Amino acid sequence: MKTLITFTTRFGCTEKCAKKLEEKLSNDVEVINLKNNPKISLDKYDTVIIGGSIMMGKINSEVTKFYNNNLTQLLQKKVGLFICGSLSEQADKELKDNFPKELIDHSATTGYFGYELNFEKMNFALRALAKKMSNTEKSFSKIIEDNINEFAEVMKS
Repeated sequence: MKTLITFTTRFGCTEKCAKKLEEKLSNDVEVINLKNNPKISLDKYDTVIIGGSIMMGKINSEVTKFYNNNLTQLLQKKVGLFICGSLSEQADKELKDNFPKELIDHSATTGYFGYELNFEKMNFALRALAKKMSNTEKSFSKIIEDNINEFAEVMKS
């Protein structure tokens, strides 16, 4: 069984999570950044995992284009969906707002993997806003390993 993990990332957190997920899955896994490879044939995959970062309530446009272009095929495969973003209490709402209901309903699992604030990768305005909102001057990671592990276990079963 071949698995595809697709993702997009703004500042690197979603990519880190996709790679952590790859390590947890025991089968043949390929990880592809949709920014570099927007058109992927799903024919050789039995399982497709889609991940994206949420910023101001919206997922990366590459993720939206990917699932819109492949929805019929995705609904014939085992699917998992995950997001990274800063508001864990809004994760369910953000998943529902950013993925089609039929894809969520079809998914084996959905997940929220946490977030990071990597100030070095942000532009000046975003860095200033993030520092003010987070009340810190230092970059930090709040990736939730347990959520990645639980997601991987469901996808392996």
